[in-house]
Amino acid sequence: MDFQTLCQHRRSIRKYTSQPVEQEKIDYILRCALMAPSSKRTNPWEFIVVRDEAKLRAMAGCRTYGSQMFETAMAAIVVALDTSLSDAWMADGAIAAEHILLAAEEQGLGGCWCHVYCRDASEELIKSLCAIPEDRTVLCIISLGYKDEERKNYDFSKLKYEKIHNEQY
Repeated sequence: MDFQTLCQHRRSIRKYTSQPVEQEKIDYILRCALMAPSSKRTNPWEFIVVRDEAKLRAMAGCRTYGSQMFETAMAAIVVALDTSLSDAWMADGAIAAEHILLAAEEQGLGGCWCHVYCRDASEELIKSLCAIPEDRTVLCIISLGYKDEERKNYDFSKLKYEKIHNEQY
């Protein structure tokens, strides 16, 4: 699948079947994440793979809204960062998270970003569940699983082309 088609198909999926995600697919997704660009190649990210059902279900309560997809997710990847390595840590983490989402789609999986950084007590809960060191910052969690919902592909005619400017605003 070409890159534009991959982007057109990738949508946030919040409902998953009970089919386990194969380790080969998780490994592929993680390799893609490790190839994400980072400022000065500092690689400030760390990835924690979660498959334990009790942990996944506990993650569903990390936010009032926007984390319920962990109730059915079969896996998750926590994106944690060492903020001392780069002043661009947030961008570096976001790029790696997008690599995870696109690689998941390419592997026939659904995924959804759950923002954790600066969201109430979300970060403390995730750090506790995953034994993440205090000096790391959790940016987000990506839920993963086989899709149990269908979302329409992006319609090119509905893209906001007015957001594109040439030479000047």
